[in-house]
Amino acid sequence: MGDSKTSEPRPDITCDVLVVGAGTAGFGAAIAAARAGLSVHLIEAGTKVGGVMAFCPGMPWGGGYPLGRSIGGIFLELTERLAAMAPPAAEVRPCVLENFGPEVQYDHELATLTMFEMLSQAGVRLHLGCLVGTPQLAGDRITSVACTDRRGQFHIRPRMVIDCSGDGDISARAGVPYTVGDGVGNMMAVTLSFHMNGADCDRVFADGDPYFRSHAARGIAQGRLHPDLVKLYLMRGFHPGSVFCNTVTIRGVDGTDPDAVALAAQEGRRRCAQVARFLIDCVAGFERAQMWGLGPTVGVRETRKLEALYRLTADDLAQSKRFGDGIVACDNPIDDVMRTAAEMTHDAAVARGDYYTIPLRTMIPRRTRNLLFAGRLISADPVAFASVRGMPQCIAMGQACGVAAAQALATGCAVQEIDAAAVVATLQLQGLRGIGGRNLADHAPEALWQEPDHAPRRAAQRA
Repeated sequence: MGDSKTSEPRPDITCDVLVVGAGTAGFGAAIAAARAGLSVHLIEAGTKVGGVMAFCPGMPWGGGYPLGRSIGGIFLELTERLAAMAPPAAEVRPCVLENFGPEVQYDHELATLTMFEMLSQAGVRLHLGCLVGTPQLAGDRITSVACTDRRGQFHIRPRMVIDCSGDGDISARAGVPYTVGDGVGNMMAVTLSFHMNGADCDRVFADGDPYFRSHAARGIAQGRLHPDLVKLYLMRGFHPGSVFCNTVTIRGVDGTDPDAVALAAQEGRRRCAQVARFLIDCVAGFERAQMWGLGPTVGVRETRKLEALYRLTADDLAQSKRFGDGIVACDNPIDDVMRTAAEMTHDAAVARGDYYTIPLRTMIPRRTRNLLFAGRLISADPVAFASVRGMPQCIAMGQACGVAAAQALATGCAVQEIDAAAVVATLQLQGLRGIGGRNLADHAPEALWQEPDHAPRRAAQRA
């Protein structure tokens, strides 16, 4: 006999803010809205928070330190919480790849645990393993969202919705226009990552080529590596003897198609196994290493970009524009990953020593009155998008949307009528740097803990 409780209709949930997607953007949005005193429900289809952090465990937080200064806000709070642990669970260090600034490496499990704790401390109600369906609208307002978990369907009736889902299904279903990929359907390649544990990192990184091009060419010539792997993206992991392998990419995958994603994940597993075997057999320092931490599925970089009040462009980046409604600083390179050909670019987005800001208007739709969106959904042309998508910037974008939602609900206005200057001022009070007319360069440079100097101290603390 079935459980009669599961067959009974579940009561509707009413709340101030519904955040869809618990990636880095949703994490920032939910905390900011809840800290403003709002009731917040956070929906996540997976079983962990962090988005790409869950799909690609160990992926560094890149782009959080333009000009060597932290962007601040919730991103800095998270980093400092981890760095203050004994032993430290995060460190800031230079990235060896061209045109990238400092990045944060961290203990993946402690980072996600800390994110869970920050959400709980803020009073966010988290729903894991939960899918959202088609929203119900009254005019230009979302009034109800159908959700489904293993107990069946239920409805959430929010006053405000923040879409941080990455793919933007709920916004698209609400009628927000969008483009896909580069505008003609070409999307960046998806990636499956893994670690090699037990490596001799001094020997692995001895030749100084961050892309391991000569090894890649040999592996391709021998038929041991896929022809797309002309560069091997290998980085020192957080823990001693760990190498993070962010190198297996699969082109031509529609990230909005679950069948395509499933096939790509299986192909990615095959290629990861090939790379691991090649490293052990052919690259000095990997002789005793083992593959570990293979991601559960591919990380998707790009699908829908929603139409907003403003579209960020390549020209904006080239001019290092600092918008009046800019909510986060950014100097990430144009990190374009195989949209059309087997080529990755890391071209500089701004002049050396400069940065731009991402405007709030790129996260506000033209019509829907109680919807905001953040993360890789923001309105940007293909070139600009390749720069804005860093995880630290996504946290800040979410934080900005949480603040904006609180303001809209407090004043009773539509999101299109938000006082952007007031949002920026609040974000400054919350520690966001380099916005609102203040120059990021006026802040003292952050201390950088670099490998290998920091590794012996960390290892000694564990002993």
